[in-house]
Amino acid sequence: MRQIVAADQWRAAHERLLTEEKAATRARDALAARRRRMPMLEVTKQYRLRGPAGIVGLPELFDGRRQLIVYRHMLQPGDPDPCSGCSMFADNIGHLAHLHARDTSLVLVSAAPFDEIERFRTRMGWELPWYSAAGSDFEADFDVADGFGLNVFLREGERIFRTYFTSGRGVEALGSTWTLLDLTPLGRQETWEDAPEGTPQPPPYEWWRLHDEYE
Repeated sequence: MRQIVAADQWRAAHERLLTEEKAATRARDALAARRRRMPMLEVTKQYRLRGPAGIVGLPELFDGRRQLIVYRHMLQPGDPDPCSGCSMFADNIGHLAHLHARDTSLVLVSAAPFDEIERFRTRMGWELPWYSAAGSDFEADFDVADGFGLNVFLREGERIFRTYFTSGRGVEALGSTWTLLDLTPLGRQETWEDAPEGTPQPPPYEWWRLHDEYE
């Protein structure tokens, strides 16, 4: 049973915990700074994925933006029991307008055929872009053929680079705009961040909008 204490004791305990929490926050910031400096792997292979507009390649998934986050949802062909963990992750993703404001797209991919994806997406009430990787090497090449996982890509002109990958418990804390941006090579793009030279870094807070007020 948790201890019951007086107000001054509770505040003292809270201050001790807060000190540890702030240290953890600073450690996460430092980790994100190192992540932004990760070496990149160029992606030269062509992939064919099916979406609402038909067959597309990896460049089209960026939707004109510079960064791309791809989460592999474990929906399988004819899946009678769609993955609840992957679906909880999708439920926790915020409005994509905030990611788009940071030049970042996010999509889901699955092995299921596109018509089955669309039926399940409609059932869940999601508006997330979702593509079928059926018949493609995409999932195997990016370490998600046997489970869920999240890959990050950067586009520089016509060239595409893989910059980050995480799976397992590395996905658990993700879902907010901020945690997703922390995985990208450009980060949150705010002045306080320790970022590589050339990263766009306007002041924090100023770019935030209601999701229907972005240009």
